[in-house]
Amino acid sequence: MARTRSSEVHQRMIQAALRLFAERGFESTSMDAIAGEARVSKPTLYNHWADKEALMLEVMLHVNGLSEEPEDVDTGELARDLATVLTRRPPQEFEEARGRMMPGLIAYSATHPEFGSAWRNRVMEPPRKCLRRILQRAMDCRELPTELNLDLSICLLLGPMLYGHIFAGCTPDEKNRLGILTADAFVRAFTCAGGGSHSSSAG
Repeated sequence: MARTRSSEVHQRMIQAALRLFAERGFESTSMDAIAGEARVSKPTLYNHWADKEALMLEVMLHVNGLSEEPEDVDTGELARDLATVLTRRPPQEFEEARGRMMPGLIAYSATHPEFGSAWRNRVMEPPRKCLRRILQRAMDCRELPTELNLDLSICLLLGPMLYGHIFAGCTPDEKNRLGILTADAFVRAFTCAGGGSHSSSAG
């Protein structure tokens, strides 16, 4: 189906905002500048987004490939299921832009709690939901202890990935390896004795 004029304009504004956010940062980019970059009027911009934060959130969803809810994972092997979620890669074409925007996004979220909450809910919550479903299934079939703290477990799984992305500057291949190793280490540490597979997925 051919794109409508409105859809084309919307995408042009997204791309303009993405370029400016990556070049200048969120705080230093105005809606006037985005409208000028996209060659649209400022009212047109506000017809699509209520404010800059709403546009920022959509840009981050766009570059992280999170416009849709990720599919559930159930291969029958706990370590592989966890690793699949941890190693999901956002679109490669936005790798550089994400790297440039993430530090600023984290700083902005710290000083703008409402935006930070919206970003976490839309960007961070989908993988958390997937991990929770996987862990709950493993608890239901006694592969993991039934008293396992799900929130803490998710933190243990996501923590190394966030560290590798934000602080260690891991390459995509290194992040992939880190996700596999993290999933395998978690399974080896918490799988119930005698229950489920302990096979490594890192090989």
